[in-house]
Amino acid sequence: MLLLQPTTATYAERARTTPATVSLPASGAKSADSPAPQTDKASELKDQPAKSSTASSQLALSEEAKSLINQLKATDSEVRAHEFAHLAASGGLATGGPSFVYQKGPDGQRYAVGGEVNIDTSAGSTPQETIQRARTIQAAALAPAEPSGQDFAVAAKARNMEQQAMAALQLQRSAEMQQAYRTQAQSSEQAKNSVDIQV
Repeated sequence: MLLLQPTTATYAERARTTPATVSLPASGAKSADSPAPQTDKASELKDQPAKSSTASSQLALSEEAKSLINQLKATDSEVRAHEFAHLAASGGLATGGPSFVYQKGPDGQRYAVGGEVNIDTSAGSTPQETIQRARTIQAAALAPAEPSGQDFAVAAKARNMEQQAMAALQLQRSAEMQQAYRTQAQSSEQAKNSVDIQV
């Protein structure tokens, strides 16, 4: 999921693949009695659920329908807060705004019941850059108040990416030290030979 197999999880835990990105989904479960969700893209809060147009339509709704609407409103708020937390912590690695999965309520309004933020998970051009990117991915994955299982999986893979980059950096520094030692030894040998010639 982290490097080449990103997933998006809605309340029904759906999945799809997008190269070099990872999706940081909202967590939870939709009501089994609810209508099927619909997908849509959104990057602004303008898609907040609208209130019912008339008071009479509210009166016509059953108590069960009103209860479902209240659940959908709460879920909508939770999902949006979750996804915007990912986006805010992405440090510029987000490839776009949040994408939401919508469900139509008994009142005819659309409510977000799932979502994702795609994050670029490609390695940096140096081990140091990869370490920084991995740390940003971890921060973005764990930014929501209640990270999902998918969020924890993304963070774990980013930690692995960071550890691999740290190992590569250690090897690089070791090679640089060995090269510096060889250069110093050669310089010392040349200086010694130069003294021997003069004698």
